[in-house]
Amino acid sequence: MDMFEKWNSNVDLEGLKKDIESAKDNNKEFEAVPHGEYEVKLDKLELKATKKGDPMVSAWFTILEGKYKKSKLFMNQVVTQGFQIHIVNTFLKSMGTDLVIEFVDYKQYADLLLDVAEFCDENNIEFAIKYEDNKGYDKFTITEVFEG
Repeated sequence: MDMFEKWNSNVDLEGLKKDIESAKDNNKEFEAVPHGEYEVKLDKLELKATKKGDPMVSAWFTILEGKYKKSKLFMNQVVTQGFQIHIVNTFLKSMGTDLVIEFVDYKQYADLLLDVAEFCDENNIEFAIKYEDNKGYDKFTITEVFEG
């Protein structure tokens, strides 16, 4: 498989095209979202590789209200050590699903992340999220869960 086939098979091309159109329609400059508290919706939750090839949990959120409405927040956490997986597990448990949150292996964990995302989507779950600095790293804490 050449690199183009690999990229095409690893990317949601239709979603990417929609993102391009959305960016085109949004004529303003992209402004970094400052740390603070926001009401958000989960867009994506997956296990993927870092540039170095390490496993990383990636979550994308869209801000629903206020000055930064429609802006994105991106949570990324490498998961190669126990404390890192604990951080993600704690975050996942705070999302209000009825799923058993545990790490068995990376394949199972990837499936679990997809299940959490699907649960949130099917139940129209939104969150109040605290986005803050933690010793130079972004920290995300769910402070409230809103079920639709």
